[in-house]
Amino acid sequence: MPEVVELFVVEHAVPYQFLPNNHQSESDFIETSRALACNHYLHANPRAIMLDVVVLFFLFGLLAGLVRSELKLPPALYDTLSLFLLLAIGLKGGVGLAQQPLLPLLPQLALVILLGVVQTLAGFALLRIKMNRVDAAATAAHYGSVSVATFAVGVNWLTERGISFESQLSIFLAVMEIPAILVGIVLARGVSRQTQWRMLAHETFLGKGVTLLIGGMAIGYLAGPDGVAPLKPLFVDLFKGALALFLLEMGLIVARQCQDLRKHGFFLLGFALLMPLASALLGLAVGQIIGLSLGGLTLLATLAASASYIAVPATLRIALPQANPGLSLSAVLGVTFPFNIMLGIPLYHSWAHHFTE
Repeated sequence: MPEVVELFVVEHAVPYQFLPNNHQSESDFIETSRALACNHYLHANPRAIMLDVVVLFFLFGLLAGLVRSELKLPPALYDTLSLFLLLAIGLKGGVGLAQQPLLPLLPQLALVILLGVVQTLAGFALLRIKMNRVDAAATAAHYGSVSVATFAVGVNWLTERGISFESQLSIFLAVMEIPAILVGIVLARGVSRQTQWRMLAHETFLGKGVTLLIGGMAIGYLAGPDGVAPLKPLFVDLFKGALALFLLEMGLIVARQCQDLRKHGFFLLGFALLMPLASALLGLAVGQIIGLSLGGLTLLATLAASASYIAVPATLRIALPQANPGLSLSAVLGVTFPFNIMLGIPLYHSWAHHFTE
């Protein structure tokens, strides 16, 4: 008589029983069973397919901004939430890395760095159709880099559905911020003696985002799962609440950028929608070469599709002061960021599912 395997849908404690197929491996059977259980749950509970609650916070902030509400978060709180999310993501990645060898990561890091370079070059080639060299390079650098907020929403989306992913994605997040910035500067002005490379390197490699991610990963790696366990109530249990407040403020910011987007025409709007889709496909291809799981593929595609609105603007303010920040930020915050967190992540997951079949 075949063995009966009982599964529980994550966070709902709803049991489902399946009979294994003799032609399936155990891992394939469990993966198929999980999918069937989740599909059954979604059909029985229509609310489960609604937008995630953290995305609803973003929409609330967006609506409040569009109707010119007086709602706003204190700047200090927004900065604190940013630091918290970066440190929490770094700790989670470091704990995962403590449980695996680091040497096999080197070729993977080389591939994701190459991914960021290719994205920046492709974006620059497209943007040069309508933009001057400096603005095209600056905007391309935003799209070759990554967004911590989009990554955090992706992590939350996968976690809510019980989908695991590789711990090195946190390292990819830190590494992928840097190459696009350097390539964008070279595209805009070449290798010039007048470029303040020392100040630029400090801003690029020691900015608060990269510092917190790498510091968090180092702490998580050295402390290991047992050492970090006492911090779980802060960095794990409160992660979703902090993300919700952060996205509320992001909604208010996006509302302001939406008004600026109308000034830049349909070309920039089309680029802001199509570039993430093309980048996600590139990310899936790289993830397939690396050998990532379904969750890892989804998250790498999400990273590739995202665009920076913190690290890149801060660095380019020093390196390319003549660039127009309104062009890139209106595209990133007015179109790409909301598209990714509301529609993109589920879409990239469905694409990743096809890649693994």
